[in-house]
Amino acid sequence: MARTEDSTQDLLQGHLQLLHESLGYIKSAVLAVAVDVGIADAIHHYGGSATVSQILAKIDVNPSKHRGLRRLMRMLTVSGIFAIKYPASSPSDGCGEALYELTAASRLLLSDGSSTSLTPLLTMLLGPLLLSPLAAVVGALVRQEQQPDLSAFGIAHGETVWDVADQEAAFNISLHDAIAADTRFLMPIVLKECGEVFQGIDSLVDVGGGPYGSAAAAITTAFPRLKCSVLDLPHVVAQATPDDSSAQFIAGDMFESIPPANAIFLKWILHDWGDEECVKLLKRCKEAIPPRDAGGKVIIIDMVLGSGPSSSDEKHRETQVLFDLLMIALNGVERDEQEWKKIFFEAGFKDYRIIPVLGIRSIIELYP
Repeated sequence: MARTEDSTQDLLQGHLQLLHESLGYIKSAVLAVAVDVGIADAIHHYGGSATVSQILAKIDVNPSKHRGLRRLMRMLTVSGIFAIKYPASSPSDGCGEALYELTAASRLLLSDGSSTSLTPLLTMLLGPLLLSPLAAVVGALVRQEQQPDLSAFGIAHGETVWDVADQEAAFNISLHDAIAADTRFLMPIVLKECGEVFQGIDSLVDVGGGPYGSAAAAITTAFPRLKCSVLDLPHVVAQATPDDSSAQFIAGDMFESIPPANAIFLKWILHDWGDEECVKLLKRCKEAIPPRDAGGKVIIIDMVLGSGPSSSDEKHRETQVLFDLLMIALNGVERDEQEWKKIFFEAGFKDYRIIPVLGIRSIIELYP
């Protein structure tokens, strides 16, 4: 069959697509700089709108970097992290400085202590400990003859991410701050959009809830009669500084046993592990809860690939699969519904319900 010749526009579009994909890593590098120097905080200082000169004055960067910062801001506005507003005169006539404004995305980067600040999470995702092994992930997918015992992170650092967190205090704090920032951001949305999943529950164990117990604090605030416990490893519990004092912290290994409760809560836990580990953990969960007719269930917050209110949106789908590549670096995995169903049934559960109302993530009710 004869090859169909591409038109000039097809060729140029193909060229554009390849360059766009090849240079995508630069977006991450620029965002990392923006988080590190606090550009969002600088703009917020001026009421949400600032020039490059004003931003420079607040981020303690030499004024000679004016042009460099302007070029960074151009990238950050094209990608939608910030917005740009030109003066009344034409932006090409050289009169006046453009104003850069906060957007919904950059307002999440403010380090003002608000529950919606995701700066600790971005600091973790864009930090060198993760970026280094990620560089080897895609090649390993096709070049390695078998799945290595260590993740890409382990190959780069000689240990798993959990080993490093256990041994290096600074990384351990950064890791837990990142998870807590995401939890404080997400839980108000969970409780607003699908708080009914917690109704009628007398007791709940937040597995892997971290030293702050942020999810348990949010749940008990919304449902004061619900008794919440946080299960985590002994060294994590030893460092506990809870957001709320009403939750009980329990030291233990989730793969060995889970304290009994009406419901088990797993927020962003299962995607850290392979199928075999997930089945083992879910079996422990099933042992800890009563039958379904007595109110027993597991509440999961995780990604369901291809699911969500914006699942047809290109940015939504791309972010989900990018996160899957990130989890490969840690020997984790993001799953589609059929992959979730497989591990649910292997663990002995009978039914589940996916509620896709959390952006790229979903809440899943899993019933014994």
